[in-house]
Amino acid sequence: MPFTDCSYSTLLATAVALPAAVVVGVHLILYLLDPYGIRRYPGPLLARFSDAWLGYVSQQGHRSEVIHEMHLKYGPFVRISPSEVSVADPDALAVVYAHGNGALKSTFYDAFVSIERGLFNTRDRKQHGRKRKIVSHIFSQKSVVEFEPHIRLYVDSLLSQWDRLYDSALKGGSGAEGESGWTGRNGRLWLDCLPWANYLAFDIIGDLAFGAPFGMIEAARDAAPVPRGGPNDVTFDSKDETAVMHIPAVAVLNGRGEYSMSMGVLPAWVRPIMRKFPWYNKGLQDVKKLAGIAIVAVAKRLDGGPTDRVDLLSKLQQGKDDNGDLMGRPELTAEALTLLIAGSDTTSNSTCAIIYYLAANPAVQDKLHKELDEQLGTEDERVATSLQVKRLPYLDACINEALRLHSTSALGLPRVVPEEGLTLNEHTFVPGAVLSVPSYTIHRDPAVWGLDFEAYRPERWFEEDKKDLMAKTFNPFSVGPRACVGRNLASLELQIIVASILRRFHFVLEFPGEELETREGFLRKPLRCHVGIKRRDTL
Repeated sequence: MPFTDCSYSTLLATAVALPAAVVVGVHLILYLLDPYGIRRYPGPLLARFSDAWLGYVSQQGHRSEVIHEMHLKYGPFVRISPSEVSVADPDALAVVYAHGNGALKSTFYDAFVSIERGLFNTRDRKQHGRKRKIVSHIFSQKSVVEFEPHIRLYVDSLLSQWDRLYDSALKGGSGAEGESGWTGRNGRLWLDCLPWANYLAFDIIGDLAFGAPFGMIEAARDAAPVPRGGPNDVTFDSKDETAVMHIPAVAVLNGRGEYSMSMGVLPAWVRPIMRKFPWYNKGLQDVKKLAGIAIVAVAKRLDGGPTDRVDLLSKLQQGKDDNGDLMGRPELTAEALTLLIAGSDTTSNSTCAIIYYLAANPAVQDKLHKELDEQLGTEDERVATSLQVKRLPYLDACINEALRLHSTSALGLPRVVPEEGLTLNEHTFVPGAVLSVPSYTIHRDPAVWGLDFEAYRPERWFEEDKKDLMAKTFNPFSVGPRACVGRNLASLELQIIVASILRRFHFVLEFPGEELETREGFLRKPLRCHVGIKRRDTL
């Protein structure tokens, strides 16, 4: 009997339909068996059966906002995948992320591994303890003070650049510095402050983590070196300038964040398949390029010989585990990469958001200017110091209120329920279930922040009746043993940056009433912030 086109079509249809039927059947069986005991929780229909819903939402770039809408619709407990429940309850922070509760990071973090596992993406408790012992001491309050001169140097460079552009703007100039360009109009310098926040953050962390800035502020350009032969190029010579090429580091970092977050919510068996699709494949290349930035920077530093610099890399080199062992070069590079990502993205996102909220709220900006003038006005140096910012409570309130509304880490960080189980407000969860507490949503809880929770109002941080509750709910750096190890450094950076910039300049939005548009990968990032700048000595 001849093999007809009809027979071929039938076989092809069967070949496609059978695997699809198996996949659907497996998901349906798992839903009915309910191995994690979470079928009782409401949520989007597809999310109850498949990780596809969360994967799609994550790829679209607005996960935190969508999850927030789900909580408004379904309540504080929402099922967002076959194994995960999002818990929008401030009390859950102290349970899900508590010290000693036995909860581990989920397989979500496997998607963030590139060179080798670092402090951030290590899931093994013993390995995390070892790494944290080595890394945590470099972010002690004493160590952070030693980094202050590096921070102040690049803040001063940014102020010099903006002074130069401002003087040119008053003469009617315009140019292409900063990716969106700049222009002078109505006695102000108009520009997008986001690229400049990126330049500043990258230069600071480049100096602290690798011993040299990326030169972004001076060049007004997003560029960082990677091995020309790729991150796995074993012939790379750090002393040969022709062995490297320059790539847009900020764009690569953004792509890596979106890729890793979107890939992390998918089952492990699906990930190799998804990497073959163009969008995911591009993200994978961004992961490799970002690793290349760290490889070049660490190689240049280590191959340059001994140095007496006091910075993050020198302290990492000196750190020892319980056995007295130092980090090997791959591990050192992996941790330096973690520092690069955490120290650049979070600082630039937050700086941009703070400037936006101050520009959008003139009365708040005026009040901050008054505090800065009273406390710093007679000082000679234009860049604030750590001692000065300690006496600026309204500055802290302005920063905290911006971090509340724009938490750069806004999504719920997933934790696996341990063998002992976990109980949240009489809700008991069995081992293996995944729980997360979304910062975006708990930072908008009217029971904590009041009915005006969407308003940027720093004064709320001085209200005594809510102070303890707000402190318990405020979660910009996470909590527990896996909280941000660099929060002391991040806080000092923001205090010095914002105090210095606002002491010197006055900001208005170029488009009054414009919302701060964002896109979320692992971090929630502003896309732009067009502002008009006037030097305050000319007001």
